Amino acid sequence: MSIPNEKLQQILQEISQKKAFAEQQLVIVRQQKVANSREGRMLQLTASEMESLPKETKVYEGVGKMFVCTPIPDVQKRLSDEGEKLKGEISNLNKKEDYLEKTYENSKNSLEQVLGGRSG
Repeated sequence: MSIPNEKLQQILQEISQKKAFAEQQLVIVRQQKVANSREGRMLQLTASEMESLPKETKVYEGVGKMFVCTPIPDVQKRLSDEGEKLKGEISNLNKKEDYLEKTYENSKNSLEQVLGGRSG
């Protein structure tokens, strides 16, 4: 059973596009993971610095172009909340990365199958 050249070309183009898109998205997801892990490390460092401060220390947070005196427990809660949110984002990025890797591999295998079947 032979596939007409036009149909084969269309199939190859679709698979190639899917593979290229998955590859591009993988790069983006991996960059986002790096940025999120960097942000997570910054949150951890800030939280550990907050732990070492005496309770009566005045702490200031940036709000727009100004700084506002904020109680240490409020800052610690905000850091904790941001850390939890970040963990959720990283988890979602891991799932997306797995999906894109599978899509990329499936597309690559499909291309190899179509091209391998064509030469035979």
